[in-house]
Amino acid sequence: MSAETPKPVRNAKHSSRALFGRLLREAVKPYAGRIGLAVVCMAVAAGAQGLTAWLMEPVVDKVFTAKDQSMLWPVAVAVLLTFTVKGLADYAQSGLMSHVGLRVIADLQNRLYGHLTTMDVAFFQQHKTGSLVSRFLVDVNMLRAAVSNAITGFGKDALTAVALIAVMFYQDWLLAAVAFFVFPIAIYPIARLGRRMRKVSVNTQEHMGLFNTILEQSFAGIRMVKAYRMERRERERVAGLTEDVYRLTQKAALTRAASSPIMETLGGLAVTVVIVYGGYRVIEGVTTTGAFFSFITALMMAYQPLKSLARLNTTVQEGLAAAQRLFDVLDTRPSIADRPGAAPLALAGGGVRMERVTFRYDAADTDDRPALRDLTLEVPAGKTVALVGPSGAGKSTVMNLIPRFYDVTDGRVTVDGMDVRDVTLESLRNAVALVSQEVVLFDDTVANNIGYGRPDADRAEIEAAARHAAAHEFIERLPQGYDTLVGERGLKLSGGQRQRLAIARAMLKNAPILLLDEATSALDTESERQVQAALEELMKGRTTLVIAHRLSTVVSADLIHVVDHGRVIESGTHEDLLRRDGAYARLYQLQFAAEQAPGTADQGIALSP
Repeated sequence: MSAETPKPVRNAKHSSRALFGRLLREAVKPYAGRIGLAVVCMAVAAGAQGLTAWLMEPVVDKVFTAKDQSMLWPVAVAVLLTFTVKGLADYAQSGLMSHVGLRVIADLQNRLYGHLTTMDVAFFQQHKTGSLVSRFLVDVNMLRAAVSNAITGFGKDALTAVALIAVMFYQDWLLAAVAFFVFPIAIYPIARLGRRMRKVSVNTQEHMGLFNTILEQSFAGIRMVKAYRMERRERERVAGLTEDVYRLTQKAALTRAASSPIMETLGGLAVTVVIVYGGYRVIEGVTTTGAFFSFITALMMAYQPLKSLARLNTTVQEGLAAAQRLFDVLDTRPSIADRPGAAPLALAGGGVRMERVTFRYDAADTDDRPALRDLTLEVPAGKTVALVGPSGAGKSTVMNLIPRFYDVTDGRVTVDGMDVRDVTLESLRNAVALVSQEVVLFDDTVANNIGYGRPDADRAEIEAAARHAAAHEFIERLPQGYDTLVGERGLKLSGGQRQRLAIARAMLKNAPILLLDEATSALDTESERQVQAALEELMKGRTTLVIAHRLSTVVSADLIHVVDHGRVIESGTHEDLLRRDGAYARLYQLQFAAEQAPGTADQGIALSP
């Protein structure tokens, strides 16, 4: 299974130095004070580590070789104090770095979510939900590990290594030079491992995003999966992707572990050289046994931080791969945004007009068939206008252009004469209430779902809106009434109940422009009658655009537009259109005949192209 997006082209802003510098500036810099304090603690711990190695000289020479009893307790107490100080310093720096790492995660998650809420609808159609979720859960956590490990590595491990190396040079600078001659050899293979790790990590994170998407889709559509007995196919899809993730994760693990044999071999070579050359110097009396043991202790203790520093590059590259994916999203600008100098919408009545509008979902593809072609229509202020026509004719596209979910390719959309692109999005969308056939409910209480567009609404207003939407009675029968949780996507409710909550939400918003996209499609006959009466009351004095396949719901509209292939082919009142005996009349006759047939009442038949 291929990734949803092409592999990113490597450029200057994706270089390790650029990404790490940006990460430090934008995510880590606010916590420079705590990081500085943590580095001080790391320095104390590193100094204590070096002192531990240095103390081996008096332990061997004074206590064990010279058998000086007066030195026994002072040396023992010094060792105890050294370990205590090191433990306290390690605890302090761990706590400080944990705070920094977790705050970096929280800040990046908040920043990412805040940015995504500014993106337009087209962005979410182009990016799978699972891929976006993986940036919150996988990428951000990998960034935290990279930041924490990088600072700890360059702080604690590097300072510890420096302190121990200082002890080694203090004891025998020539022997120290011989011991560390081999380590520069490791730089090239370690750097290559880091570059390989970056590539593997990007691919792994992309596949994890696809994995999240498949899981979300299969769980959300579990009823369809079972109804069509596709469990085996879904298991095979998931098994194939988990195999890809396993392969990439295993490759990452092997790449990450490859630094170990390199450092083990070089470490073993260094210790061998030290034992042979250092042993010879002790035998010849050039240095003391205590000094040699102090040196070898420092060398052995320095091995672990040096090994950690060698692994650090691969860990940082994993984090930078996550940073690259994260910053690519953060750097994406919404195509729908306020123009410079955009003014609040000055409502005079809410009249909507579309003037010679052409719209393509992919504006860059001129060969793509436009969803709307040179369309002109008007929704007069305070009037109800209906759109009818076949599926795919462009009716929902017309609705999407009014609140600027998309921008027109050519032409313009105006509200009270103002181009919607010249007014602020906030003022425009505050003036619009939308009820679509795809009801969106959140896993929250009934009351909070109704009051979603009006957080300041009190319970009395919420209940009044529910009564107008014929929802109050069924809500009262729920286990906790208005405080009942509706479940994910409202799955604890029937389709008709969900639809009535969506209508109540629009009623509560009380916007001057109403967009009703098959708003009663999921209701039974009695509920539809109640809701239709409430909608008619709500629509009085408001500009309303209605999409409906059942013509019984739009016969009383002030104006009806018949849309086909992205154009308005007929316009007029219900009576005018019937007299013309055109497309609308044919549709009406088909529906009227169907409703008179036994067992077919209330069934809508779409207009054929």
